[in-house]
Amino acid sequence: MLKIYNSLSRAEESFVPLDPPRVRMYVCGITVYDYCHLGHARMMIVFDVVQRWLRASGYQLTYARNITDIDDKIIRRASETGESVAALTERFVRYMDEDAAALGVQKPDMEPRATGHVAEMLEMISRLEERGIAYRAESGDVNFSVRKFPGYGKLSGKSLEDLRAGERVEVDATKRDPLDFVLWKRAKEGEPFWQSPWGNGRPGWHIECSAMSTKLLGAHFDIHGGGQDLQFPHHENEIAQSEGALNENGGRPFVKYWMHNGFVRLQDEKMSKSTGNVATIRELFKHYDPEIIRFFLLRAHYRSPLNYSDQHLQDARHALSRLYTAMKGAPIDAGAPDWDESNGRRFREAMDNDFNTPEAVAVLFDLANEINRVHSPTLARQLRALGGLLGLLGRRSEEFLRAEAGPGGGISDAQIAALIVERDEARRARNFRRADEIRDELLRKGIGLEDGPQGTTWRRS
Repeated sequence: MLKIYNSLSRAEESFVPLDPPRVRMYVCGITVYDYCHLGHARMMIVFDVVQRWLRASGYQLTYARNITDIDDKIIRRASETGESVAALTERFVRYMDEDAAALGVQKPDMEPRATGHVAEMLEMISRLEERGIAYRAESGDVNFSVRKFPGYGKLSGKSLEDLRAGERVEVDATKRDPLDFVLWKRAKEGEPFWQSPWGNGRPGWHIECSAMSTKLLGAHFDIHGGGQDLQFPHHENEIAQSEGALNENGGRPFVKYWMHNGFVRLQDEKMSKSTGNVATIRELFKHYDPEIIRFFLLRAHYRSPLNYSDQHLQDARHALSRLYTAMKGAPIDAGAPDWDESNGRRFREAMDNDFNTPEAVAVLFDLANEINRVHSPTLARQLRALGGLLGLLGRRSEEFLRAEAGPGGGISDAQIAALIVERDEARRARNFRRADEIRDELLRKGIGLEDGPQGTTWRRS
């Protein structure tokens, strides 16, 4: 049975949908004012794997992932570039889609944009005001009164006294409490605006996801996901807004299971566009096949922090080449996995254990080792089928290995891996002449081999 770590209960729970076999999932997407970085790639790939596994497990999934296309940072960037907000966001939505497609991320069933749901936001703010949980400040903004929502803090696990305003909450002397957050912002000169009962303005950041998720998935749905940095204040505020406005939930929580993926860290610091500490996906594509980037991200558990370096991606390149080498000759259409086969059972157990992709990837390597030993076409098809559930191993081996060879007549990591496999086979067959020929061939190309108890490793001179 599938188990998911629920950030709300801070425990791993058996997954029991509200209305099986239907499952509804909402994921906080990207604010489109710049190129996507590796942290964004992790979020998109993590929840792409979640949706793939839910569907593979027989659930009828509706998956929504939003786009934030109105925001302080967007307005500021549009002013800097001399573009309209609409032109800027449309451009970066296109770049985001191109990056996601290259990474093998499937499109969600629904991709709502904030600017397309302002009416629903106004309706939710009005309900909160009617119930005394929202108020209009002297500044003209409409704020949420945090202390009037008794459950505030249950997702972050902090008391009100411990909480501090989040990164997108501006200091405002007109707030009744420093923890109150803005629902509707009064329009400033030259900014985009919508008409409202409180005057011209635009929605605050937090209200958009409450309005869009409940509009598309209902007042109570199964899974809400996003990056760990959104747990507070964004998701905490979503709970307060949604449950405060939609008290017809009958005391049920807004969302049953909350999922948060860990940070990607560059030089031991959180990757963030606001600090400039980023590795953009497009820059990485200049040096690495997109599938290598996806594979690198899936080798760590989604909740774990992940350190990025070029060496990590080089290791991922070498490892993925080993899998493709083992699969040589396997048909491109492998069909469904064989769940009765031992590796298939282990793969399912790993994925049912809170989407444990590192364990699932370990199964792929065990399969590859077995294929190299017994040369089984059936196991090669199984390797491709299981990899496909992670969005991996979808190309012909020859295509991937040729791509990794690159121009210039050098030798690629994939070619080195293939020769090492051939040398190991020659040694097991006591064909030491061929084994020495391979070693000498690699030495001539600047590749040194080292044999040890854990197998053969190599390095470029």
